[in-house]
Amino acid sequence: MTGSTGGIGRATAALLAAEGARVITCGRGGAPGVGEARHVSADLAQPGEPERVVAEAGALAVLVNNVGYAEQRDFLTVTDKQWEEVWQLNVMSYVRSIRAAVPGMRDRGGGAIVNVSSTAGKRPSTGMPDYSVTKAAVLSLSRLVADLYAGDGVRCNAIAPGPTATEAWLGDGGLADQQAKRSGKSRTEVLEAVGRGRPLGRLAEPEEMAAVIAFLCSDRASYVTGAA
Repeated sequence: MTGSTGGIGRATAALLAAEGARVITCGRGGAPGVGEARHVSADLAQPGEPERVVAEAGALAVLVNNVGYAEQRDFLTVTDKQWEEVWQLNVMSYVRSIRAAVPGMRDRGGGAIVNVSSTAGKRPSTGMPDYSVTKAAVLSLSRLVADLYAGDGVRCNAIAPGPTATEAWLGDGGLADQQAKRSGKSRTEVLEAVGRGRPLGRLAEPEEMAAVIAFLCSDRASYVTGAA
């Protein structure tokens, strides 16, 4: 599982481990300590690193792509370099890990892939232009892989979380602080407004996203593929 040292990824790794899965975590930092069988440190934005992680993990029944980066930015000032950096992490790390994992899944008769996209991939967030476009690409990639390998028993689905109570939003200098700085509102006002904009009136909890991912990884979702 990529991007599993914090937030949604850490919560998912903990849940899968608690349900008896042999979980391999991955991230730039150290092991999350949630019952994982092994942790592999890697910068998945770098070519070759997703392939190395998959190789070190061994035969995979499930691949969860969760790594990603978001920052509040203005469309007209996002540089080509910033676009490329976000593309490499948010999209190409998924492409590379899937490309490395699918042959083994086909050989073993099937597998499940879950890609973490975002509501911004369905309706772009004007304050996160590069993030929104890359998350839309993740949705397209997920449907493509589902169509390509359904006949091999490989299922591929995506989830599209909205704002979630993780460090990405709540941490110092995170999205709440960035949005407050851009809008002139307080951090509290920003978080209250973001919560009111959700149908349930609050940010999601990472464990709620983890529950959906765990379902899509499981045999209970054996007839679900190509969904977001």
